[in-house]
Amino acid sequence: MNFTKKQILTIIFLLVFSVSFSQTAKKDSLRGEFTYLLQYKPNTLNRDYIIKELYSLQISDSRSFFISENRLKFDSLFMVKYNKNKNQIDLSNIPVSRSNFLIIQTNDNSQFYESIGMTLLSYNSPVIDNWKLIDETKMINSIACKKAELQYKGRGWTAWYATKIPFSYGPYKFSGLPGLIVKITDKTGDYDFELVKSISSSKLKGKMTTVSERYYQNAKLVTKKDLSQARTNFRDNAKYQLESMGTVFFQDQKEKQKISETEKKGHNPIELED
Repeated sequence: MNFTKKQILTIIFLLVFSVSFSQTAKKDSLRGEFTYLLQYKPNTLNRDYIIKELYSLQISDSRSFFISENRLKFDSLFMVKYNKNKNQIDLSNIPVSRSNFLIIQTNDNSQFYESIGMTLLSYNSPVIDNWKLIDETKMINSIACKKAELQYKGRGWTAWYATKIPFSYGPYKFSGLPGLIVKITDKTGDYDFELVKSISSSKLKGKMTTVSERYYQNAKLVTKKDLSQARTNFRDNAKYQLESMGTVFFQDQKEKQKISETEKKGHNPIELED
C-alpha cells in the first residue's frame, strides 16, 4: 500500500497521541490554581517584538505544576476532534503553544520536562534559596505584596509575593518565598510574569490537577545541555526527513541563512547561564 507524504505525517502524529493518551493519568488533589501572563522579548535585535502567553500553575499538597494553557487546551480539543473523526482531523482552530515544557516543583527540587519527538527528557535544578527580602510593599491587582530580589542564571530578578496566599511557589522555576509570587520581572524588562487569574479555594474542593502523567512519567533523566542538544538535533533531522520526502522550502536559501544567523545572534533565552 502506497502512502502520500501527508498521510505518513498524519499517521506519525496520530501514533504519538494514541500512545500518549493511552496512559492512565494519576491526579493530585488541587489546592491552588493560578494563571500567569508571560510577556517576553525573544530577540535582543528586535525589542519591539513581544510574545505573550498564558501559563497555568496548579498546586497540590506536595508539588506544583507549571505548563502552558495552550498546551493543555490543545490536548483537550485534539481528543474531541480525534474521537469525532479519527480519519480527518482539522487542527486549524486548535491553539498552539510556543512552549513544550512542564516544570514540577517540590520543596526539594525543580524538575524540567520536555518531549523531543517521541522521547520524554528531564533534568533537575536545585531549589532557589538565595532570595534577598526587601522591606518594601506594593499593591498589585488588589493584592498586598512584599518585595524580593534574586540573581538567577545570568539575570537579576525582582519579585513581588503575597504572604496572605500561603504557597511558596511561583511561575517557571521560581519558588522558595514565604508566599505566592504574584509578579516577577527581570531587570532588563525582557521577561515578565504576572498573576492575572486565580480560583478561590472554595471552588477547588474535590477537584484534581489537570496535568496528565504522560507529561512527566518515565522521562529519561539527562543534563540541561543534553536536552538542548537533543532539541536541536530533532529539529535538524525533522527538516532533513521532510526534504527527503520531497518537501521543498521556497524561501531563498541566502535569505533563510541570513534570518537564521540573525536569530542566533539575538537569541534571548530566559536563562543566560547554565
